[in-house]
Parts: sequence; C-alpha cells; structure tokens
Amino acid sequence: MQTLAYIGVGSNLGNRKGAISKAQEILSSHPKVKFLRSAPFYETEPVGGLPQGLYLNTVWEIETDLEAHELIELLLEIESSLGRKRKEKNEPRIIDLDLLFFGDQVIDEASLTVPHPKLHERWFVLKPLWDLRSDLIHPVLKKSVCELLDQVDAHH
Repeated sequence: MQTLAYIGVGSNLGNRKGAISKAQEILSSHPKVKFLRSAPFYETEPVGGLPQGLYLNTVWEIETDLEAHELIELLLEIESSLGRKRKEKNEPRIIDLDLLFFGDQVIDEASLTVPHPKLHERWFVLKPLWDLRSDLIHPVLKKSVCELLDQVDAHH
C-alpha cells in the first residue's frame, strides 16, 4: 500500500546542492519510491555542536510502498553511500535525511520514532514542510504544520 511520507533534508559540507540532488536521484531510482516534489531550499544556521558552515535545508514529499523501517534503512544507506560518517551528535554533515512523517503513523521504538521527535521545534524543517503541506496534522501533537510553524522561533 502506498504511503505519503515527508523527508527532511540537510547538508552543510562540500557541494551542498550537489549532495542533495545526488541523494534525491538515488532515492527516486528506488522501484518502491515515487518522488513527488521538493520544497524550496533554505539556508540556515547550524543548531548545537561545533562552529560550522550554514545548512542548506529542504523537505521532500514521496509516495512509497516500503514500510517505515525499510524507508529509514534506505535513507541511512543513501547517507553512507554519499560519504556520511556518524561520529558525534550535531557534527557537520555532507547529507542528512530524516523521516519526518510516514502517513499518519505513530511509531515509537528504539530504532525509529515517527513523527520525527524534534520536528515541531525546528524552523528549518517546519518552513519547507509548510511550503508543501501547511495543513498536514501532526498525529501526536494534533496541530497543523501551520500552527507548529507559528510557535517556533525562526533561528532554531
């Protein structure tokens, strides 16, 4: 069964747009993923961690026949194929792919939390999400993306 999913995308190392478009290409080529659209890009300050370059952020809307766990595995594979190494929290990254929403499913497991546990605190996730679907309702907080965006500071 097809599920509508939203993926948060970020890069702040090297050719940021190049890394994002390569990740999009790999994801789109998966037989069980239909790439629908991308939000505009936003350049944002990094949150936490060492002083580092600005992020380029966007959100992708896809339809998929994969289960949530399979999709997260695919996103992690794409990250590592593009050279992402996970060493420490909030480090600079060539590519960051986060599963934000997976239909209206709520998953709370050690390996996967959906909706993404911090998405409602992050302008750089909510703003591009708002560009795609301002009316999308967060299945746990029961608020629309539009309401969540109104409550968040543009600098975080």
